[in-house]
Amino acid sequence: MNAGPGRCRYVYYHCTGYADKCQGNPASCRCKYVREEALEAQFTELLGRLKFDDEVLEWVRDALHASHADERREHEEAIKRHQAEYRRLQDRIKAMYVHKLDGLVDTTFFEKMSNQWREEQNRCQREIEQHQEANKSYMDEGVQLLELARNAQLLFAKQEPREKRRLLNFVLSNCTWGDGEVDRHFPRTF
Repeated sequence: MNAGPGRCRYVYYHCTGYADKCQGNPASCRCKYVREEALEAQFTELLGRLKFDDEVLEWVRDALHASHADERREHEEAIKRHQAEYRRLQDRIKAMYVHKLDGLVDTTFFEKMSNQWREEQNRCQREIEQHQEANKSYMDEGVQLLELARNAQLLFAKQEPREKRRLLNFVLSNCTWGDGEVDRHFPRTF
């Protein structure tokens, strides 16, 4: 939906015909405008249906904690693998340096191989950092998402129109408007 034209006191929306949601006739659909307040009222009511009773919320939190333990273990194992690879590459560089000093390897070959192995070490280091960061944010993001869902209606009501549109785009991306009603494609209760 797009905001209607003009600089009036009220904001109206109309169908854009996006993705054939007008059943093949976007021209007639675009003629129908809806006031922003009507949309907001319905979306506020729909967001109010996103409910977590305390028992379900506690169950989700417990599942998230258990899942986090598995996730953390996977990240720790990946970090150990990358650290072992990093050390293996470092040992190769040191051994080849000794061979260079002993005259067994020429300088050109040593530079080529040590540069290649240092690039691989840099890749390992980036992977280690990504796993460390993912390990830290996993639990925080899960809890924040639960809190956002639980407080969606209140948060929506307090936002400016532009922020309301952003939240609706995120939460209700599969909804359509027809016959003055929101056709929702998400569960009412979790």
